[in-house]
Amino acid sequence: MHISIENMSDAQNERRMLAGELYYAFTPELTARRERARHACERYNNAGDVSRRKLVELFRDVLDDKTPLPPQAATPEEDDKLFEHDPWITGPVAMDYGYNVKFGKGVYVNSNSCFLDTCLTTLGDRTLVGPNVGFFSATHPLDPALRNGLRGPEMGKEIHIGEDCWIGGNAIILPGVVIGKGSVVGAGSVVTRNVPDFTVVAGNPARIVRKIETEMDPLHERAGGGE
Repeated sequence: MHISIENMSDAQNERRMLAGELYYAFTPELTARRERARHACERYNNAGDVSRRKLVELFRDVLDDKTPLPPQAATPEEDDKLFEHDPWITGPVAMDYGYNVKFGKGVYVNSNSCFLDTCLTTLGDRTLVGPNVGFFSATHPLDPALRNGLRGPEMGKEIHIGEDCWIGGNAIILPGVVIGKGSVVGAGSVVTRNVPDFTVVAGNPARIVRKIETEMDPLHERAGGGE
């Protein structure tokens, strides 16, 4: 299979990327977008001792989020409260594009996270992520003739992490994975397939370890788990 880059516009190429189809990553436009994200990550990672407001501003720049910040509050404590639902990201963080990553409210991501956000990658409200976790929505063709190093096409699949999840340190989430609400991924796991709601998975490849009993699970009440 061959895709002619000469016959594809920048807009068509990016649409293919977001749709998980074969596309070319090393076009001038996409290279510039990755450079934008790289520089934004560097500014965030090197921010030093700054206010919560400044960190939020810098991280929104990483995500290419143009949402204006609220007006400054009267005191630092009151001002910090304005951002209590924004994600907490402990640097360093790395993202390919930034604008393909979406966080819910109250998300926490520990240091050395890596988002290869070729396709949309989402983390639901209150999800916690340990250090050194990789979210790899990008992938390559298996056929080396098609893959062709830097000159060949790439592809990807969306990653979606539900609300109230906990991703242990050094875990890797592979392209196309959906992790259900309230689930836990054990440290060092490689998640290659979808994870049901309220489930613990661990290992390489990650396998189901057990079900999580919680009142948050609607099936808990139906099974007589409630009082």
